[in-house]
Amino acid sequence: MSLWNRIFGGPVRAERIDYYEEGLLLAQEGKHHEALTSLRLALKESPGDPIVLQQIAIAYTRIGMEEEAIKTYRHVLHRNPESPGAHYGLAFLLLRHGSPRDAVVHLDAFLANPPTETEAKDYVDHARRTVEELRGKAEEPPESDGDSAAG
Repeated sequence: MSLWNRIFGGPVRAERIDYYEEGLLLAQEGKHHEALTSLRLALKESPGDPIVLQQIAIAYTRIGMEEEAIKTYRHVLHRNPESPGAHYGLAFLLLRHGSPRDAVVHLDAFLANPPTETEAKDYVDHARRTVEELRGKAEEPPESDGDSAAG
């Protein structure tokens, strides 16, 4: 009977594919469409997983599907309002789409509970600088079109 199991995928069958890890490796290689396929398969195995969803949003962003990325980040935040990665990613997409006030809200949420890993330091610093710049621009008076000084 064990030969039968080996032939038709019984308990001796090769290990299952880790679609999430496969997706990450493909993304690192710049194969974002392929990564998206693997990540979607990972999501089928773990429906609603916020980590997988965030990686899907990143893949969408990298292939230019920013509206889908925004929807995906919002979905993560609906289920996990404290998710720093979703706040960070969504903030910069909103900024790119001309919504600086909304971006600041999400950057503030990211900075209220930032990741503490050392590799996240650059992201935290970038978020702080961006918030400072956006707040500085909000406080600056609008520039005039003409030269007000007599010349």
